Amino acid sequence: MPKNSKVVKRELDDEVIESVKDLLSNEDSTDDAFKKSELMVDDQEEKDVDVEEGSDVEDERPAWNSKLQYILAQVGFSVGLGNVWRFPYLCQKNGGGAYLVPYLVLLLIIGIPLFFLELAVGQRIRRGSIGVWNYISPKLGGIGFASCVVCFFVALYYNVIIGWSLFYFSQSFQHPLPWDQCPLVKNTSHTFVEPECEKSSATTYYWYREALNISSSLSESGGLNWKMTLCLLAAWVMVCLAMIKGIQSSGKIMYFSSLFPYVVLLCFLIRGLLLNGSLDGIRHMFTPKLEIMLEPKVWREAATQVFFALGLGFGGVIAFSSYNKRDNNCHFDGVLVSFINFFTSVLATLVVFAVLGFKANLINEKCVIQNSEKILKLLKIGNLSQDMIPHHINFSSITAEDYNLVYDIIQKVKEEEFDSLGLKSCKIEDELDKAVQGTGLAFIAFTEAMTHFPASPFWSVMFFLMLVNLGLGSMFGTIEGIITPIVDTFKVRKEILAVICCLVAFFIGLIFVQRSGNYFVTMFDDYSATLPLLVVVILENIAITRIYGIDKFMEDLKDMLGFSPSQYYYYMWKYVSPLVLLCLLVASIVQMGLSPPGYYAWIEDTATEEFHSYPTWGMIVCISLIVLAVLPVPIVYIVRRCNLIDDSSGSLASVSYKRGRIIKEPINLEGDNTSLIHGKSPSEVPSPNFGKNIYRKQTGSPTPDTAPNGRYGIGYLMADMPDMPESDL
Repeated sequence: MPKNSKVVKRELDDEVIESVKDLLSNEDSTDDAFKKSELMVDDQEEKDVDVEEGSDVEDERPAWNSKLQYILAQVGFSVGLGNVWRFPYLCQKNGGGAYLVPYLVLLLIIGIPLFFLELAVGQRIRRGSIGVWNYISPKLGGIGFASCVVCFFVALYYNVIIGWSLFYFSQSFQHPLPWDQCPLVKNTSHTFVEPECEKSSATTYYWYREALNISSSLSESGGLNWKMTLCLLAAWVMVCLAMIKGIQSSGKIMYFSSLFPYVVLLCFLIRGLLLNGSLDGIRHMFTPKLEIMLEPKVWREAATQVFFALGLGFGGVIAFSSYNKRDNNCHFDGVLVSFINFFTSVLATLVVFAVLGFKANLINEKCVIQNSEKILKLLKIGNLSQDMIPHHINFSSITAEDYNLVYDIIQKVKEEEFDSLGLKSCKIEDELDKAVQGTGLAFIAFTEAMTHFPASPFWSVMFFLMLVNLGLGSMFGTIEGIITPIVDTFKVRKEILAVICCLVAFFIGLIFVQRSGNYFVTMFDDYSATLPLLVVVILENIAITRIYGIDKFMEDLKDMLGFSPSQYYYYMWKYVSPLVLLCLLVASIVQMGLSPPGYYAWIEDTATEEFHSYPTWGMIVCISLIVLAVLPVPIVYIVRRCNLIDDSSGSLASVSYKRGRIIKEPINLEGDNTSLIHGKSPSEVPSPNFGKNIYRKQTGSPTPDTAPNGRYGIGYLMADMPDMPESDL
């Protein structure tokens, strides 16, 4: 033995000791992480491996800067144009204040439970809609694709409405407002009022002729409306710029787009309450008609409104929730956002009816004056006797109450010949009973009322800016419901996907800015979302309660929230909500079958709307919208069920990691005697989450491999590690 052999041996022993110490320290540092993580193990080979908490993959997922930003994003998505122009219409149509009873009941039965379910699923699995339902059951992965298709259809026409609002917003910076008076037409001999406007009204004429320049039927394209084309382009540019950086950019915009509408609504409410007749409108709104509340149609429409008001089934709720921390209290979020949505609808209804009450009062005053003049003429020519007029009535300053008193007297005395007198009943309730919704409320009724406001351009700017913000908040959630699942699944760059998505949607959306575009908006609004979304949410409920297991899901919620949710949700998810949704689906199909498929066309000659049935090709488009939205569900099921595409990466044997590659060989867990795996349910089983220093980091490591559903695995691939020299062991 050489002289220095002992020294060399001692140095080698020291190195071995140091290596052992390093390994032990690494083992200690990973032990806590090992206990905190979870491994989802299932007997089904198709079950994908979850991306576990604490892994490098999850650390790379964007996150909300604050809880407030997240809440505002969810509020912005759920609170949309429907809260302003759909909910007030339903209240007006379905019994006034009595409508709030079925709405609240259904909000508690299907609204909050299903909203909480989507929040919890997105937060637990931290993926978009495609990845979430692939994880629950690969055979039901089509649910996520169906959500994306519906989101795309809705985004196509929803952004057109934002474009309309942008157009009116741009035209509001002038006094008087351009829709204040009917335009005058000049010819060689004289000047006269535009006949189409004279037969309708200034605001109606401006909407149909100046803004839309609408054609007389769906089949008559009429070419592009260049003003609306530019507005649609501006709307898509705004959406694209907000979405191009994901929640990092759109989340900050939410501070303005979500809060500004509340400022405007409060300002309108205060201003409206100061207007003459506003209290009549609010009183009419909250006067309950209890007999109407018992009609099944009221409950069906209330359920539909609850369903769409919260954005269920779109995938936006899941996408936003997926950027949360795993221990976020999503139950609190669900209840909070649901009631914010409800109170926003009530606030918007107060504003609408205060303004409509003012408008109805103006119309009623004109009616009283015109009919009083008719009575005076009838008194002069002797058709009416002065004796039937009460002595205190002064026709020069007659009130609505006095006129109705005279009207009733004349009607009783001249019962047989009353119709020939041409007198009308001037009651403010009759005007308020005229139900107006959608574009008719926003762009005709409300704009007409604002022309009578002092400083009307200011209020017009505020109103249409509010509509733009409400629309953008919902658009962000809708586009996020498309982009997030695709990015999670196919690992494309979010910036490129956002630009491509917005470009494609803009060019397809050109069909909505033709002169006949308004009719296509009606078609898409009626057929592209209602039935497909109901199918999607029913399948979501079944996937959680029957496929994944309601007991297992409740355990997951307990792990996430730190407390067990109320058993109320257990029974709602398992029994009540599916039954109510199924009844709603059947009722919607029956209603769609009984209602003649068609649209209301604007006829220029008569300046009125006329119902037209869809042509054959229009019916084909309507049916195609429903079929295309639902089609991904059976396609994915058949593909996965029949193994038409090799999906071996979906099994437990296929595990990927950022620094590794997919393992194709089967792994036998039976020989593993660890108690952390055997006999545990997926919610109970922790999974190893090794520290980053156990294995040396290799330079030039390959890009991460992913499973077809876009989720990373949790395994390490020792085959990618270079062979270690024996002396290191």
